[in-house]
Amino acid sequence: MTLPTPLKMMGAPGSPYSRKMRALLRYRRIPYLFVLQNSAEARELPRARVPLLPTFYLPDDSGEIVAVTDSTPLIRRFEDAFVGRSAIPSDPALAFLDELIEDYADEWLTKCMFHYRWYHAADVDKASRVLPHWARVDVSDAEIAPLQKMIAERQIERLWVVGSNDTTAPVIEESYVRFLRAFDAHLQQTRFVLGARPAACDFAIFGQLTQLALFDPSPAAVTLAESARVCAWTDAAEDLSGLEPEDDGWLPAAAAPDTLRGILAEVGRHHAPFLLANAAALERGAERVETEIAGRPWVQKPFPYQGKCLRWLRESHARLDASARSTVSDLLAGTGCESLFS
Repeated sequence: MTLPTPLKMMGAPGSPYSRKMRALLRYRRIPYLFVLQNSAEARELPRARVPLLPTFYLPDDSGEIVAVTDSTPLIRRFEDAFVGRSAIPSDPALAFLDELIEDYADEWLTKCMFHYRWYHAADVDKASRVLPHWARVDVSDAEIAPLQKMIAERQIERLWVVGSNDTTAPVIEESYVRFLRAFDAHLQQTRFVLGARPAACDFAIFGQLTQLALFDPSPAAVTLAESARVCAWTDAAEDLSGLEPEDDGWLPAAAAPDTLRGILAEVGRHHAPFLLANAAALERGAERVETEIAGRPWVQKPFPYQGKCLRWLRESHARLDASARSTVSDLLAGTGCESLFS
C-alpha cells in the first residue's frame, strides 16, 4: 500500500527505537516529519493503543490516520510502500539472519541500554536531568524538577521488568563487552553487519548504540575503551542518506566471514537462552523467569512481547525453503542460536 509523505513520526532522542527508525528513513530517503514526544506539537496527535516510541501516523484500510508502533513490522511495511535502497537483503537466508540479529539488538541489547541508564548512579543522574528537557527547555529548574524525579523513579521501578537487577547485572555488562568485541572484529571485515550496505539489523544495533556509546556515561566509557571503531561507526550511521548501495553489496550468505558467526555466537550465548526460558515461563504461567545464561544465574519477570518475538522468528524460519534453511543451519551450527529452532 502506497503511503503519503512526508511520514509523521513521534519520538525522542533518548529512545533507541526512534533513532533506529529515523536513521532508516534517512538512509532510504523517505521524507518524514519528526515530532518530539511531550512537545506542544504532539498533543493533538492520535494516541496509540500501547504508547511506544516511535509512533507513526499512517492510514488504515479505511484511510483513517491511526497511531502505529513497533519498529520491526514498520520497516517491512515501508519496504512494501517505498521502492529502492532496501534495508532487507534479497537472499532469503541473509534476510532471516537480518531478522534474528535485529531481534537481538531490539530485545537483548536494549536490556544493556536500560540497565546501564537506570542501574548506575552517574547514568541515572544524567538521564533524569536531561531527558525531560528534550521536550521542554523553556521552563525553570524548579518547574522541571518534579518531572525529573518522577521519570527517574518510574524507570528505576521498571528495571525488574526489563531484567536488570543485582543478580543479572554481571551477565548484562559482560554481554555488552562481548558484543563490542565481536562487532569490532566484524567491522574490520565489512562496513555493515551483512555487507557493504546497511540492513535492518544495522539500524537496530545503531539505535541501541546511540544511547550506549554516545549518551549514557558508564557504557560510553566502556564502548570507547573497547572499540573506538564502534564509536565512529555509530556516529556515521546516524545519516547514511549519501551512501549509494550496490545491488551486490550484500555478503554471500554461504561464504560469510567467521566474524559474522562471532556475532551470532553472542546472540546464541545470551539472547537465545533467555528467549527459551522466557517462553517456558510464559507457558507455565510462572511469575519469574529463572534460568542460567552464560553460566550465571538469571531471574526476571516474564516478558510476553518477547514470547511473541520467539514465535515470529520460528515462523520466519519455517517459511524458508530447503536451500535457504540449509544455509542458515550451517551458519547457526555451534553458535547456540540453533537451539531456537530445534
